[in-house]
Amino acid sequence: MKILRQIIAEIRNTKYEDTHKLQDLILQYICYSPKMPLRTFQKNLLDRAEKITLKVHDEYFSGQELTFQAFKWGAGRRKILLTHGWGSKAADLYEIIIALEQIDDTEIIAFDAPGNGGSEAALSSLVLFAEGVKTIVNQYGVPEVTIGHSLGAMANIIAMKQLQIHPRQIISVAPLIHLGKNFEASMNALDIPTATQNNFFKSFEERFRKPVSHYNLFDWSPFTTESSKHWVAYDANDLISPYLFMKTFLDSNSLIDSTNYHDAGHERIIKSPAMIQDMLKILG
Repeated sequence: MKILRQIIAEIRNTKYEDTHKLQDLILQYICYSPKMPLRTFQKNLLDRAEKITLKVHDEYFSGQELTFQAFKWGAGRRKILLTHGWGSKAADLYEIIIALEQIDDTEIIAFDAPGNGGSEAALSSLVLFAEGVKTIVNQYGVPEVTIGHSLGAMANIIAMKQLQIHPRQIISVAPLIHLGKNFEASMNALDIPTATQNNFFKSFEERFRKPVSHYNLFDWSPFTTESSKHWVAYDANDLISPYLFMKTFLDSNSLIDSTNYHDAGHERIIKSPAMIQDMLKILG
């Protein structure tokens, strides 16, 4: 959090004069993922996992190969892949992982996306999350189940679509839907002027060669099929992933099942006993 506070202070010190320096700081602000230390119970969870080191190519920031950390529990037939959210890490899915271990014949894989947790990278992005997912699939095979939280849910859907893979069950917990609006909210929180925000979105498109709207889940919802079930767990009062966008996403595809966990909270929903129990029922 110290680094993020420094970036915010520097942005405010620019007096919002729309220079290359300010645009670079905004990119750091949007793409720097805060890191929180492991708690004891999380460390114990990782200590009994098989630890894996993998690589992704960071095309849009450093241009280098980055190492990222993955963790595996069990060696069963049923592969389950978990992807954490922004500013998070594999161990933050502790309650879900512990619950999944109750299911027989499973192989559970979670990872720290590049720039998150213990993985390498100064900056991160949805693209790096999705590249991490694709690397794990290429290394360990097609998962029967994917579980993603927040940005991780977006990454799972985008990666599976790009790979043309259809897991038997997709589970999205409080998925982000409208990436651009999340960026806007972050910039509005610092009172960054609209014109400067517009320039940021232009520079984003130049860097990633796609507009930020390309990554909105509205464009990916048809991915769900009769043979690839999709369940969404959400909180209608979620301020990070607003219901206005969630409803549009759900209405766009009648094949998606969903459950509202009232006031579970965007971050806390992954710890919700009710949500986890429902997840276990779905997975059988």
